[in-house]
Amino acid sequence: MEIALGILYVIVGGTTLLLVLLHSGRGGGLSDMFGGGMSGVAAGSTSVERNLDRLTVLFSLIFGFLTLLLAFVLDNA
Repeated sequence: MEIALGILYVIVGGTTLLLVLLHSGRGGGLSDMFGGGMSGVAAGSTSVERNLDRLTVLFSLIFGFLTLLLAFVLDNA
């Protein structure tokens, strides 16, 4: 069980990292490379940003939950 949780933890952590990097910050970020910098031109990009925000929050919550779960499981092992 510890191995499966560890693998899931790494996958969720990596996905969270990628989602955070896709956000456009002050300088644009990596999302400019994938069309995120065209927010004024392309209609519907606000929904893409909103969905990206939702996914980032979801994966961050899952990452936090897995951190606590993994600590609990490893402490009782």
